[in-house]
Amino acid sequence: MKLKSIVTIALIGIVNFTYAQKSSILVQPNIVLPKDSIISNKLIKSLNGFLSLKDRANNENSFVLKEDLLETSVLLDEMKGIEKSGKFKDDNFYKSYLTNLVPLKDSNFLIEFSYIGVNENSPIVVASFEVLAKLKDDKFYFLSPLKRNTFLWKAKTIEGVTFHYKTSLNEKVVKDYVKNVTQFDKKLKSNIKTIEWYGFDDMNDMLKGIGVSYKLLYNSRTSSTFTAKENNSLLIASGSDNSNFDSFDPHDLWHERLYNVIPKSGVNKPVDEGCAYIYGGSWGISWKQILNTFKEKVSSNKSIDWLATYEDFYDFGESKEKHLLVPYVINALIIEKLEKEKGFAAVMELLSCGKYQKGNENYYTALEKLTGINKSNFNERIWKLINQSGN
Repeated sequence: MKLKSIVTIALIGIVNFTYAQKSSILVQPNIVLPKDSIISNKLIKSLNGFLSLKDRANNENSFVLKEDLLETSVLLDEMKGIEKSGKFKDDNFYKSYLTNLVPLKDSNFLIEFSYIGVNENSPIVVASFEVLAKLKDDKFYFLSPLKRNTFLWKAKTIEGVTFHYKTSLNEKVVKDYVKNVTQFDKKLKSNIKTIEWYGFDDMNDMLKGIGVSYKLLYNSRTSSTFTAKENNSLLIASGSDNSNFDSFDPHDLWHERLYNVIPKSGVNKPVDEGCAYIYGGSWGISWKQILNTFKEKVSSNKSIDWLATYEDFYDFGESKEKHLLVPYVINALIIEKLEKEKGFAAVMELLSCGKYQKGNENYYTALEKLTGINKSNFNERIWKLINQSGN
């Protein structure tokens, strides 16, 4: 259904429904409900239940079956907090309206609904979603239409990673990707057992594929990748002009695999970036090349103060876009030595010392505990690591 039609439908009954409860979907008079009133009541009651639980953890939504949870999680994440408006300072500004109901086989349905608010008699559509409803055990359950929308796609599975694609797949790049995933996950002791990757043409294609018909937040956006993790499985919906899997960045892949094990909020970014430099390079530049450039441009200055340079985030990259930062290289050198001497468990402890913060005391406390490096001996010890590197 076109957005213009959705807005028109909403305006018809908007006055009557303005003060409805947050959890109740508003059914417009022209919506054709199932003729069987029992089925109709069950459907609306179940849909209200599904929406009332959407802001909880996805695995707590009792209107989603376990076998549908992975693909539905990526859609539920897009629905969370959708009623809220910061602009109008109203946590229930946008109301949910049922805009279309299409019967499918076996008392199943395709449901479209929108979240619409009204300001000075003008409707504002913040989002429109599409879900499938299926009847089971006297109750309706809901799921993302992702599998239905990609039913005619091809699929190839390599060592627990399934690639869903439209026409062709770059198998050379795919094998390299799986190799890196395996190496990173082994190092991180990740509990992710399977990956489902879907290659869409662009962000708009990806949004529609997972069940987001429209979202105001994403106006004019052309590229993004969404993920969801449930039951030791990871779903990746790629909308970044890479539908054939022609490329991936090992640097970014390191970050993705790490955040499956440690929440991003608890990771120290400079340490994380140091790992990414070692294991994946940066901007297509290998760690060896980064280190050589660092020695030519930075450490050739023998009077440099490494503690001050670390805190200043000194950039020695070829441009602002392709930055290379001194604290990331310093951490890479520390990580190489730490992993060699104490194993990767020690690196994980440094990684999870907490977010970078003013003063960086959490980092220096963990660093001294693990390596003996502190603010007093920082300059001396870093020079020693630099002089020993590459040998």
